[in-house]
Order: sequence, then structure tokens, then C-alpha cells
Amino acid sequence: MAKAVTGAGAQTGELRRVIGRKVLALFVVGDILGAGIYALVGKVAGEVGGAIWVPFVTAFVLAALTASSYAELAGKYPQAAGAALYVNKAFGLPFVTFIVAFAVMMSGITSASAAARAFGGDYLAEFVSLPALVGALLFLALVTVVNFAGISESVKVNVVLTVIEAFGLLVIIAIGAWALATGEGEPGRALQFREGGVLLGVLGGTALAFYSLLGFEDSVNLAEEARDPARDYPRALFGGLGIAVAIYVAVAFTATVLVDTDTLSSSSGPLLEVVHVAGLSFPPKLFALIALLAVGNTALINMIMASRLVYGMARERIVPAVFGIVHPTRATPWVAILFTVALAVILVSTGDIGGLADTTVLLLLCVFATVNVCVLVLRRDRVAHRHYRAPTWMPVLGAVACVLLALPITGRDAAVYLRAALLVAIGVALWLVNRVIVSRSAGGGTPGPGAG
Repeated sequence: MAKAVTGAGAQTGELRRVIGRKVLALFVVGDILGAGIYALVGKVAGEVGGAIWVPFVTAFVLAALTASSYAELAGKYPQAAGAALYVNKAFGLPFVTFIVAFAVMMSGITSASAAARAFGGDYLAEFVSLPALVGALLFLALVTVVNFAGISESVKVNVVLTVIEAFGLLVIIAIGAWALATGEGEPGRALQFREGGVLLGVLGGTALAFYSLLGFEDSVNLAEEARDPARDYPRALFGGLGIAVAIYVAVAFTATVLVDTDTLSSSSGPLLEVVHVAGLSFPPKLFALIALLAVGNTALINMIMASRLVYGMARERIVPAVFGIVHPTRATPWVAILFTVALAVILVSTGDIGGLADTTVLLLLCVFATVNVCVLVLRRDRVAHRHYRAPTWMPVLGAVACVLLALPITGRDAAVYLRAALLVAIGVALWLVNRVIVSRSAGGGTPGPGAG
């Protein structure tokens, strides 16, 4: 791992500090926007009713609590490693560090799987009639090809898709503004809750809406390349989160004003329903294409992240070295890519959009709870430079909130817990297999840093 650059005398091999606050904020916004809002507005409506914006605001508040911990830790330790680095510094237990890193990796795969399911639904149906599962699997194959082609090609595709997905959400907001100006829709629906308990409905909706705000935690990996991470990163993180949630609330409000709750909750392309009934004309097929590209961007980002994490762990001899094999011409970790896509295929074949998104949230809630504890533990570790310090109540409340959202009180399906447990069990199995391999070859070299 490269050391942080703290002065003019940057050492060879260090990353260049070239990223300013505005670029950081744009990265946060771009990382958050994606499949979540395009696919899950309807599922959130199914949990809470017409007041879809409430779970999004609640999820933002809870995300901001955990974001405060990331802001402190990224400024304190401006290195590109994220949660695994913080857990390792706080507890120094290789197995715990590995499980956290593996949970982050698996959350990327479940997120990409949810995106694949969304891709094969109503948005794709605007162009071709295919079974949803077939469309999802074809989509995964396409994402795998782009991932295998190389990181340079993948990043270029990502930049283009980020612009397109943001444009699609602005279209929905414009439709909403036109509807309010012309007296269309039913604004009163935005204050209606489903019968059966407002609190439980909001909790269930918040757990799903949280999926739409995930991605902010990835931005810590840019801390090592930021010009002044201790000063700029907290402002960029909170500013980016604020911009994203403002867009989401406007989109959610538009959706519930123009489309009835039952139609939204039964659709795998809820924003397309908005376009169909809008008084402000916009070609449904064009919007469906934008949505498909947005969903594709989410899957691509997550599959790149997941495959590179597996590759990195293999290079550190934390998992079997076979996952570290790189293709001789494309210079991509093809074994890690195949491993992650194989898991995604299984998940897509056995889960639906809501269940896969909820599994992503569950895995990351456990990671976030750990990070919130880490920031408190690491208060004893003083560093020479000034950095943002979160008010103590924020990580404390963040840890409690993450634990509560991870519990079954949200109405989360038992299948989600089983799926998450099986995915973590795969990590434990890889860890044990690697321990056996390293032990047998101990005579030929020193075990890697994560091997014991």
C-alpha cells in the first residue's frame, strides 16, 4: 500500500495529489446516482405508501451519520483502502479485516446482481420481449466483456454513463415541475402512508432507500489522490450526499404525484411509468434507454470493484493466489472477474431486485457499524496533521442506527439473511483454504500479510 503524501517530498510510487474539492464532490454524486433510484422507487412505495420521499430523507440522515466517520478517517488516514484499512488499524486482527473487505466485495456483487435484475425488467421490455432472467444474464455477460476489456475502457464508459444517468433524473424532475405548474397529478398522495403501521413502513422503506445512497463510501479510495483530503474530503462528501438526496427526493415526489402507489410498486421500471403519464412529452423509448444505461453503470462500477478486491486479496496472499492471475494481453484479473461474475449469475438466478438490493444494504450496514466503532477506537491514535473530527454522538448514533436497520424489525425477508450468511461463508471457506495452502508452502517463502 502506498504511503500518503504529506509534503513536497513525495516518494517514488506514491499517488499524485491532483484531485480538488469540486471533482471529489462530483465523484461522490456520480457514485451514488444509478440503479437504486431507477429501479427501487416502486419497491419503496410498496413499503411506505405514497410518502416515498420520507424513507429517502431518513436514509440520508442515517447515511450522513456514517459519512461523518468516513470523513474523519479519510482525513486522518488519507490512503486508498477504505473500511479494511480502518478495521486493521483499530483492531489489528487479519481475519476481521478480511471479513470486512470480503463483505464489501460481496456487496458489490449483490448490487450488480440487483442492477442486472432491473435491466431485464420493464425498461428492456420497451425494446424487446425477453424473460427477465434471460435479459439479466445477457446483461451480465456484456458487463463482463467491458470489465475484461481493461480498466481504461471501463472508466471511459463509466464517465459517459454517469452523465447520461444524471440527465435521465433531471428529465423526471422537469416532468415533476411541469406537473405542479399545470396542476397535474395528486400532490396529496405524497403525504399518504400504507395501512399497517407508519413506523414499520418507514423502516422497511428506509432499508431499501439506503441502497440508493450507497456509493459514498467508495470515495474514500480517492483520499490518497486528493490535494488536501483533511480539508476538502468532508466538504465534498457531505455536499455530494446532499446534492444526491435532493435529486432523489425530487424524483420520488414526482413519481408519487403522477403515478399511483400500486402501479409503482408492481413495476420494475417505475420511472418509466412516470414518463408514460407525464403531460410534458418525452419519448418513453429514449428514457428506457437512459435507464438501461444507468443500471449498466451501477453494475459495471460494482463488478470492477469486486473483481479488483479479489485480485488485491490474492496478491496479498489472503485468498488463494489463483485469483491474482492477470490476462497476458488485456492486463485484467480474468480469474477474479470470472469468479465474481459466476457468483452474480447464481444470485441473479435465485433472487429478485428487492431481495438483492436488501442483501447489499445488509452487508454494508454491518461494515458501516464496524467503521463507526473504528472511528471511536482510533481516537486514541493521534496524527500530526489537522483533520475533521466528527462529533462523538454521530458515530455512536450511526453505529446504533446501522445495527437497528440490520435487524429483522425492518421486515427484511429471512432469505436476505440466509443469502448474506452464505456469501460471507464463501469468504470464510476461501480464508481456510488459503491457510492450508500457505501452511504447506511455508517452507518455500514467507506467508503474506493477511495469511496469519
